[in-house]
Amino acid sequence: MTVTIEKLDNNEVKLNIEIAPEVTSWEYEKACKKLAQRVNVPGFRQGKAPKLILEKYVGIAALQREVLDSLLPTIFEDAVNENNFDLVTAPNVESYEFKDDKTLKIVAKLELKPEVNLCEYKNMEIEIEEFKAADDAVEKELAALQDRFASLKDVEDRKTINTDIVNIDFDGYVDGEEIKGGSAKGYMLDLAHSNFIDGFAQQLVDHGKGEEFKINVKFPENYHDDKLKGKDAEFNIKINGIKEKVLPEINDDLAKRVNPKFNTLDELKEDIRKYSENTVKAENERRTAEKIYDTLFEKIDIKIQDTMINREIQALMGEFKQRVNMQGGNFDEMLEKEGHQKVYDQLKEEAVKRIKTSLIIGKIAQEEKINVTAEDIQGKIGDLAHIYRTTSENIVEEIRKNPNLLNSLNQQVISEKVTKLMVDSAKVSYKK
Repeated sequence: MTVTIEKLDNNEVKLNIEIAPEVTSWEYEKACKKLAQRVNVPGFRQGKAPKLILEKYVGIAALQREVLDSLLPTIFEDAVNENNFDLVTAPNVESYEFKDDKTLKIVAKLELKPEVNLCEYKNMEIEIEEFKAADDAVEKELAALQDRFASLKDVEDRKTINTDIVNIDFDGYVDGEEIKGGSAKGYMLDLAHSNFIDGFAQQLVDHGKGEEFKINVKFPENYHDDKLKGKDAEFNIKINGIKEKVLPEINDDLAKRVNPKFNTLDELKEDIRKYSENTVKAENERRTAEKIYDTLFEKIDIKIQDTMINREIQALMGEFKQRVNMQGGNFDEMLEKEGHQKVYDQLKEEAVKRIKTSLIIGKIAQEEKINVTAEDIQGKIGDLAHIYRTTSENIVEEIRKNPNLLNSLNQQVISEKVTKLMVDSAKVSYKK
């Protein structure tokens, strides 16, 4: 077998392969025996049809394809290993031909990952905006826990205040027409933490139980429903009931209610402080990593072929469509409204960033000989089991069904290790 390699533009190489007749003849005989076992030739027991009969029945072209399929994996593996090719996708066979003397000629193209010439990625001098916890972070968290563990008490002798929770009936109208999905019966609304339109909850203050009244609000200009954007709306309201929050005291008993592992309030406060410190550390590391990658993007010029970018855009488009649909939107309508070109340009920018990040991480991992261990994967499986509230065994079963999930976990581990390497070695200063 001879293989001639021709370098092309756009990170492609062409393989001109020629396989000698003695090899193809032997493979052809094997193909005949293999195919005979899979097809039923009338008049013959399975696997017993003579070669000439089999050739007439299934066609010589089918047998030659069997020969090709048998030879190609080894041919490509040898070519990739001998030349250290880093493939983006599986090789593409452009043409093949069996000559009269049974010589097999194959023309194939390989798409290679772009070359990455690294700059210095360790001990980088990085300046970021420092993230700091609020001075009263512990007090704010205790107040939030106090609110979370509050009890509710029915109110009969006063009107609503802005910290109450009210049970209401409501129905809304725009231009005299009822708003689709804009009505409810017995809805519990926390006036202090409402996610309704601005002004809605505020207008429910200072009203008594059983009272019926109207309020007026304006939908925001960026509202997700085009029919309601910027529109004035009127809502009919009825107060069915009022409940007030009764906040528990901030003491040892509250600490035990938050988590039985806490015996005292001081233990809870210490846990909050540690969590706050870890949050600050994690955020500053995230900002450092972001700055490092931005710097590398500026310094490292990578020639990424259009085919690679387009595949990544299609992947991003699929993710985008899934998100829109999960949120109850219509992807096609959204695409029409935003404009195809605008969406494409945004996705292209993200695609290039993703590819560059992946290539840089891969190159650094190669330089630093960073590998994924069984313990790394076990850790990731445990994390997924915790997130999805299932068992590690169930996650392993999902990986068996979808091998791409294992590849994704491998990439996550490599990315985290490379990022940690750079962040840990970085010389970080904070902007004044």
